[in-house]
Amino acid sequence: MNRKILSVAMGAVLVWASPTWAGSTSTSAAGFSPMSAQGASGQSQSSTDAKSKKNKKNKKAKRLQSVIVTGSLIPQTEIETATPITTITANDMKIRGFSTVAEALQSTSFATGSVQGQQSSASFTQGAETVSLFGLKPGYVKYLINGRPMGHFPALYNGSDVFNNIAGIPTDLVDHIDILPGGQSSLYGSDAIAGVINIVLKDHLDAPTLDARYGWTSGGGGETQRLSGADSWQWGKLKVLAGFQFDNNKPVWGYNRALTSQKFQHGRSPSYPGFDAVEYSLLGNSNYLLDPAQCKNDSSLFGGTVTYANRPGQGPYCGSLKDVGYQTIKNQKKSYEGYTHITYDVNENLQLYSDALYNLSDTSWSVGSNYTFWSSGFYTGPFYDPNVNDIVALQKVFAPEETGGYANTMNHQVDHSLFVTLGGNGMIGNSDWDYDVSITHSEEHLKVNNFVRFFNPIENYFKAMLGPNLGPDPFFNYYPTYSPNYKKFFSPISVSDFNSFTGYVPTRSKTWDNLLRAQITDGTLFSLPGGDAGVAVVAEGGNSGWAYTPDPGLLNGSVWGQTDVQGHGHRSRYALTTELKMPLLKQVTLDISGRHDAYKAAGRTLTKNTYMAGLEYRPFDSLLLRARYGRAFKAPSLSDLFQAKSGYYTYVPDYYNCSLLGYDPANVGQCPTRYSQTQVFGQQAGNVNLKPINAKVWSYGVVWAPTAALNFSVDLYHTDISNEVRQASPAGLMLTEYECRTGNININSPTCVNALADVTRDNLGNVVQIFTPKVNVSNEVTDNLIAHASWRFGLDTLGSMAVNASYSDTLKHKLQRYPGDPKIDLLRHPYYSTDFKTKANVTLDWRRNKWGASIYVDRYGSSPNYYATTQDSYTNPLSGSLSPWTLTNATLRYQVTKALKLSFLVNNVFNTMPPVDHSYSGTTGVPYNTSNYNVFGRTMYLEANYKFGK
Repeated sequence: MNRKILSVAMGAVLVWASPTWAGSTSTSAAGFSPMSAQGASGQSQSSTDAKSKKNKKNKKAKRLQSVIVTGSLIPQTEIETATPITTITANDMKIRGFSTVAEALQSTSFATGSVQGQQSSASFTQGAETVSLFGLKPGYVKYLINGRPMGHFPALYNGSDVFNNIAGIPTDLVDHIDILPGGQSSLYGSDAIAGVINIVLKDHLDAPTLDARYGWTSGGGGETQRLSGADSWQWGKLKVLAGFQFDNNKPVWGYNRALTSQKFQHGRSPSYPGFDAVEYSLLGNSNYLLDPAQCKNDSSLFGGTVTYANRPGQGPYCGSLKDVGYQTIKNQKKSYEGYTHITYDVNENLQLYSDALYNLSDTSWSVGSNYTFWSSGFYTGPFYDPNVNDIVALQKVFAPEETGGYANTMNHQVDHSLFVTLGGNGMIGNSDWDYDVSITHSEEHLKVNNFVRFFNPIENYFKAMLGPNLGPDPFFNYYPTYSPNYKKFFSPISVSDFNSFTGYVPTRSKTWDNLLRAQITDGTLFSLPGGDAGVAVVAEGGNSGWAYTPDPGLLNGSVWGQTDVQGHGHRSRYALTTELKMPLLKQVTLDISGRHDAYKAAGRTLTKNTYMAGLEYRPFDSLLLRARYGRAFKAPSLSDLFQAKSGYYTYVPDYYNCSLLGYDPANVGQCPTRYSQTQVFGQQAGNVNLKPINAKVWSYGVVWAPTAALNFSVDLYHTDISNEVRQASPAGLMLTEYECRTGNININSPTCVNALADVTRDNLGNVVQIFTPKVNVSNEVTDNLIAHASWRFGLDTLGSMAVNASYSDTLKHKLQRYPGDPKIDLLRHPYYSTDFKTKANVTLDWRRNKWGASIYVDRYGSSPNYYATTQDSYTNPLSGSLSPWTLTNATLRYQVTKALKLSFLVNNVFNTMPPVDHSYSGTTGVPYNTSNYNVFGRTMYLEANYKFGK
């Protein structure tokens, strides 16, 4: 038996049985709440007949032998079941050094997927944190708070996908986190394809608590302060728990870390300064520098590092090696969370309860100089410069001296979220049936103040440097002719000038969700040779909404170089769930669950039936063999349905223009860059005709516990997903358009009519815009092996030691992006996936009297280097895999008095940086995969915890 899970279960039994704690609704992931205090203690407010009392007492005593475990609706005596569960307790998070729920979840062996986060500059959700289980989409995880569905984040992951932001959960108020890997839709409904994560907040305290923590990094930046506290009160039948947490986190800037402070010094090519002020040819591959001062006027910029530079084969320009260090790699953030848990025992058959969680966070980040520039090639367009007799463009990157410091260019996100559950539970009269009825409301409001460049002001500012239009160019009779003021262009601009064409515009978004849920449960429905069979039935209904409203300037072109998504919609839903647990024999238990879901949106109703069958076989007490088989699904999300036309920029191959130059599609990479990688403005949109995403899921495994202190488990998970939603392929659209224009497909066919309508070309035949809506097209298959082990043993007079270890291995991950495409082996095609194949961690926790110490080691396996991702191959001489990345956390704890506990924590003890990737070029500023690694470095914390009344 898993000792850690057993201890959690025993705690749940005590909460249920103890007269002191009874009645606090420690709601499980399945949403079942313990009986009322009076029900648990057997007391009665009114006099009834003695026989009735005795029968009721016997029934309640029988219930106390069972506990609720996440992954089932029915109380049971066994903790390890057919559904594998991993539990992270509040103590686990402390001793392993995790400062946030996101860190705890991202460190699990299940979390093998690459995800965007606060290092992902210019992403749509840089102020959010999430996790990818088994390398699947973040939106394939169902998140629960105290067993109730968590609301979705209003902004969209990568501008397209719905997901949950786990950055707003108060870590110090978490009791434990249950993780159920694999499909779970037969109990939890939509989204539960990769797994379910239930974050259970505290429902009782043994004493009022105040906790203070201060943290700092050895590399500079990133200072943190945290203050949290909680207390509980009881007035007769009323019990109240309330807690708060405040966090203040300073940013880490790129210039705080050696690896991100300048252009990469150890790449496959020499290190060259960035193109901070340059005039470049669009017909060839050359630069021109007609600056009379030859960059001396700009020499004070970027901390005095701008110099005359010359890249071989490209020509001279003005640039700095240090221009890359002005993005944040860790966000600045202030957050405030408050939580209450209240119960009131009306009588022995009814307990009322409520949970409320509120979060307010203010997050700021800078995208850095890579995204803070002006180029005539974007909007003014290329022009003819008679001084160099060429079609050219100008580019200017803004230095911190010109912006007034990059702290003045930070984006600001304000996030308000509320999660409330009100309900009642108890026994139905003198029967064996329990009930639980609740209503849950969640809402989240997001406002992002985006730092932007305004189109007309910035274009007018730099057009003044270009001078008057001298007429059409002599080559094509199309491009305008300008003779630029080189001295002014190659000189610093003032902060006031910069402020004249920059500022802030808001994006507002929100989500809301209402859920009415009713459950009845009988754990002793009838007797079987192995024990009592149990049944649970759940009915639920609700509605939800989403709205994303950017400033009009982000959509109509009045903001320079940036765009956004938009959309709004709502839907209603209902579901019926049944679970039946049958101990067929003493050694064999069968668990069957089924669910019917219905969603109504945009005048359409979608229905989906899912099921799961689980089998447990215990040949003897210390060994469990288990297996599960069933179906899971994800309903079309509100953004997938209702996302309006939203813009994005991308690069596509212009197969048609390449064909006019004699290159067929197979050789498009040899076509000139302006056609092989054509930058275009794209529009994507939702689709109200989408169907549910479906998944076949199964798992089987073994749990062996030779002693109460030693156990092992190994499980294999299989997920086969079909009908995945994906944006229509930009490259596929361009290929279809080419085949239509060249006659390979009938140009009058519906395929060609749609393709030609979705590709917009200008008068010269250049692609300027494409349209790619969302469609059900993809299939994905994963096989994952997960192993756990734990061992607790004594050290005589030296105390005791606990060891916990976990290992995961992705055995298979294949993806078919579009019908007719070959199935891509993501383990061998690094262009499509940079996920870790293996991941492992181990915790050593030592305790002796007042002292405690822990070491946590997290090992990330190999991932492809940069060049492998660009070539989609490991066979190229520069391609390869990076060495595993290992991080070590350590904690030291001392119980000064019964009330006061002091801790010193060091995360990343050895200040380990990402593995050096020599395949990056010398012009790279962030030479590591920000979705896999970080350069936060060594972080130290001092923490004091005080329990009043001790």
